[in-house]
Formats: sequence, structure tokens, C-alpha cells
Amino acid sequence: MKQLLRTLKRCSVIAAVALATFSLQPSNASAAPAPIVGGTRAAQGEFPFMVRLSMGCGGALYAQDIVLTAAHCVDGSGKDTSITATGGTVDLQSSSGVTVRSTEVLQAPGYDGVGKDWALIKLAEPIDQPTLKIADSSAYDTGTFTIAGWGAATEGGGQQRYLLKATVPFVSDATCQQAYGGDLVPGEEICAGNVSDGGVDSCQGDSGGPMFRKDDAGAWIQVGIVSWGEGCARPGYPGVYTQVSAFASDIASAASDL
Repeated sequence: MKQLLRTLKRCSVIAAVALATFSLQPSNASAAPAPIVGGTRAAQGEFPFMVRLSMGCGGALYAQDIVLTAAHCVDGSGKDTSITATGGTVDLQSSSGVTVRSTEVLQAPGYDGVGKDWALIKLAEPIDQPTLKIADSSAYDTGTFTIAGWGAATEGGGQQRYLLKATVPFVSDATCQQAYGGDLVPGEEICAGNVSDGGVDSCQGDSGGPMFRKDDAGAWIQVGIVSWGEGCARPGYPGVYTQVSAFASDIASAASDL
């Protein structure tokens, strides 16, 4: 059941189609959710760590030559030159964007479609942009978070040309389990969204992108990775994100191996 929900909400539509067809705005804004549902367009340079991956997922620069994304966005671990990462721009059609090919992928050890939804992609050369640090404790796993991505305008729709952003509130495990029951993995996943009204969420093609907030020093820190959920911005169904703090040491160790 969980893998089905993850596929319905977060995985990209066939990447070649998704990245070739951009929609600049929802086709029926009164009836359909917006990309990064309920979001607004991000300014150039606002989130310089954001990366778009060629399979139709998002990611963030863990290091200038390593992208942190979702495990369900990649096909296992090993040498892989089939993925490209585009950074340095909010407009995927802009000539200012930098596109770099992958050399290796490391999917979370033990990933089987339930929990542990993180992966690292090593790049052939650095993308010269600021990186996004990850939370190594649960101190920031509450409050209001920012999400950003180039995801679909509607469930099952095409990907977006411009980076969208939105804010979502923390949802407790207990409340999230009212929606997802045993499909949720407390301690490995964190939920966020407007439970009562819906209306703000990530959507297809936002998989792997970061959920982040400001730390005590006013710097961005990543607390989640877009993972799964039921639909997009549906009332009663918050978004489910990989809880980065639960895997911080594993991610750091994997990055050093790359």
C-alpha cells in the first residue's frame, strides 16, 4: 500500500515527457492544485542549492559535486552516467543553468520501498553554488518548513518550467498516522501540510527535493526529503518526507565514500 501511495504522489511522470513539456500555469486554477501546490515562483538565487534531475526528480546540493535526493528516484547503487543534474537557475529553459552528468549513485542501504528514502548522486564536476546543510538532530524537526520544486501542476500532470516554493506546517506522527496508519514509519519519516484544509503540498516530480527551514543562525537547514503521500494537497492527507536527521550520520558516511 505504501509503495502505491508513493508512486501516485511523488514519482515523476515518464521523465522524457515530463521534462520536454512545461506548463507555465495551471490549466484550471479554480479546480486544480498549483505546482508545489499553493506555491509562488521562487526568485533567481533564492534557493541556490536546488537541483533538477533528468529522471524528473528534485534534489539539493549536499556538496557541490553531490546531490541528496530520494531513494525511489534512482535504480540502486553503482556507477551511473545516465543522470544529469541542472542547477544555478530557477528557469529550466534558461541558458544560465549548469548541467552536469552523474558518475555514481548510492541508494540508501537496505532501501526496499518503505522508509530509508534517501540517495546520493555523485557528479562528474562541481556545480558552483552554495550547498544545503542537513539537520543532524531533531531540534529543527518542527515549526514551519519551506518546500520547493519543479513538480506537476496537477496530479499526473506535466512538470514546471519555473521553480515554485511554498511553506507547510509540521504535522505530528500521531496526526499523520490518522491518515496513513501503519504505512507511516515514525522515526524515519516526518509529515507536513495543512491537514484540515489541504491546499499546500508538493506533487509529482517534486520527489527528492528538500524540505528546509532556518536554523538558529538564520541559515537554511534541510529537515526532509520529498517522499510520498496520498494525492497532492488533499485535506486530511499531509505530505510525508524522509526525516533527514534520522539518517544524517549514514548520509555523511556515504558521501565520504563517494
